Amino acid sequence: MTTARLPAAVLWDMDGTLVDTEPYWIECEYAIVESFGGTWSDELAHSLVGNDLLESARFIAEAGGVPLEPVEIVEQLLDGVIERVRTRIPWRPGARELLEDLHARRVPCALVTMSWRRFAEAIVDAVPDRFAALVTGDEVDRPKPYPDPYLVAARLLGQNPADCVAIEDSPKGVASAVAAGVPTLAVQNVVPLSPGPGLTLVHTLEDWTPERLATLLPPPAPGR
Repeated sequence: MTTARLPAAVLWDMDGTLVDTEPYWIECEYAIVESFGGTWSDELAHSLVGNDLLESARFIAEAGGVPLEPVEIVEQLLDGVIERVRTRIPWRPGARELLEDLHARRVPCALVTMSWRRFAEAIVDAVPDRFAALVTGDEVDRPKPYPDPYLVAARLLGQNPADCVAIEDSPKGVASAVAAGVPTLAVQNVVPLSPGPGLTLVHTLEDWTPERLATLLPPPAPGR
């Protein structure tokens, strides 16, 4: 009997990929900017998707006229988003089902997000034992689009990046995973994604299974 091939691990982005929290972030960006009499727009908000939070905060301070230190802006945004998540976690279509299938097949998962740990833990705590590792934006030296977050995640799980699959939804996140040598499933969401080597573009995670994710992997080397 031949055993179906599975990824060695699956490395998940969070915002917009696993959970549809981008609207929460945008609501909170509008709130903080308008509280200081500034103006904000969806176009500006969408330009921040996938960014390191401190980088986004610096942009909000400048473009939105918010007279706070970047770290203060981040903390206020986190407070607002976490409050919303505790009321309702908006799972992306097919994401929760795929996560459960991977758990049932004993495929380890990591969460690789440029959000900070205290927000990521609010999501992880809602699905106990589903993530074996957590890589967050406040704990990496170089954020996405650098490869570091995905290289750290693969190392924490003890896996070769090329044997894993990354799931992403932002241009910077896709660039990070591809640069790390991780075959990448790029799910279209808020910001349009472009085709490129090392990635597979899709519109939804619905109907994706662990076995189907394995089709994104390079052919196994002879003797493996």
